[in-house]
Amino acid sequence: MKEDILLSDLRELFVNVFGIDPLIKKITVGGSPRLYYRLTHDQFSMVGVISEDVRENEIFFRLDETLEDNGIKVPHIIAISKDKKTYLIQDLGDTTLFSLLESQGPQRIKWGKMALKSLIEIQTLPEKEWITRVGYGPFSPRLIRWDLNYFKYDYLKPSGIIFNEDKLEDDFDKLVKDFTGCPTLGFMYRDFQSRNIMWNEDKLWFIDFQGARKGPIVYDAVSFIWQAKAPFTLEERAYLEDYYLQELCKVIDEDLNSLRQQFKRMLIFRTLQVLGAYGFRGLIERKSHFLESIPYALGNLNYLRKNGYLHDYPEIERIAEVLEKENQTVEEKFEDGLTLSVFSFSYKKGYPEDLSGNGGGFMFDCRAIHNPGRYEEYRTKTGRDQDVIEFLERTNESGEFVNNAINIVKGSIERYLKRGFTSLHVGFGCTGGQHRSVYCAEKFAEKISKMYPKIKVKVFHREQGIFTKINNC
Repeated sequence: MKEDILLSDLRELFVNVFGIDPLIKKITVGGSPRLYYRLTHDQFSMVGVISEDVRENEIFFRLDETLEDNGIKVPHIIAISKDKKTYLIQDLGDTTLFSLLESQGPQRIKWGKMALKSLIEIQTLPEKEWITRVGYGPFSPRLIRWDLNYFKYDYLKPSGIIFNEDKLEDDFDKLVKDFTGCPTLGFMYRDFQSRNIMWNEDKLWFIDFQGARKGPIVYDAVSFIWQAKAPFTLEERAYLEDYYLQELCKVIDEDLNSLRQQFKRMLIFRTLQVLGAYGFRGLIERKSHFLESIPYALGNLNYLRKNGYLHDYPEIERIAEVLEKENQTVEEKFEDGLTLSVFSFSYKKGYPEDLSGNGGGFMFDCRAIHNPGRYEEYRTKTGRDQDVIEFLERTNESGEFVNNAINIVKGSIERYLKRGFTSLHVGFGCTGGQHRSVYCAEKFAEKISKMYPKIKVKVFHREQGIFTKINNC
């Protein structure tokens, strides 16, 4: 009801400014509480935003004006309602940098360098230009501790991982000290990642900077280069880190080796922070996008452990080793090649979220297959249990369904391989996401992995919280 009222206010704002009644279509975005709409009339288009957080809106208005005045590509604000809960901004289209990184593998270094070059311009703006316009105080030990506790309380404890809390707090104390020892301060974007960068008019544009504050700027480069789902290879990450630090040294008076140490510390902190956020949104709020993202963040943590980053933090290192054993982390994102993600899901809970950002893939409806869930002996079991498998294979109904899905998808697999694409999603849905969809996802993944042994295949059974990997992963 409240959204309907604010949507009416948004329409009224558009009519008051332009004198015409627009068509309004909701824009799907990630985890933001803000609501976005595209308002159009003929070929004329802009984006409307609804947010009841007036303080955050005011921060956005101030910083947007400041960045725009300093030549940074940010969306131009067209109009703001009197209560500041709705506003109109320039329409930058739907192409994010994340989608470019996914679909244009050979260009990843080019896009990464462009983004990092712009980041340095933002970070090194004169402090007098923005310090009174940010909405938050400097990044402090208290904030660092909050984020580390996010990891402990919202990821470790809900995961049921056994750990020594005293020793973990000792590691946190050292991390706080090491983090606050990073002297290179400036405009800290706070959420600089490829989903918050748009591609429009052959330029990169920047959004979602409301959380900016004064802080250690290397943090932003770590957030971008090591974004959990970003498809950079290890070699590309190393190249981009070196590029960023070398370019930063050209405009600030800082020793390169010192910056490298700062980058390493930030990477440890950021990895724990991201796992905390994914734990809260995924394990506690049960939002599928974040549940599905957890293995990628665990892949980053495992990389840190294997490469000695965690030696100074023994309990975190031990926890990382336990997590690596108990969770099949996704390390294929460090490699080139195609990854096929196969999902089972319940239609009652909606489609799996598109983690790639490219909107591609296939969804197959298994509800026409005879349902084992109608029978008492199978109700507590899944499509991975042998007696359920035998039930589904008594006729060739489910086998034909899977084979037909393969015949549809394999053309895309072969084209993706030729063009160097890195990600393809295939989903199988049924009523509860427990029997038919689980069986079909398993059989589909098994057969595809044999047909295309060079691609990486992973399977997510969303409603069971099960993640498995098949061949080359």
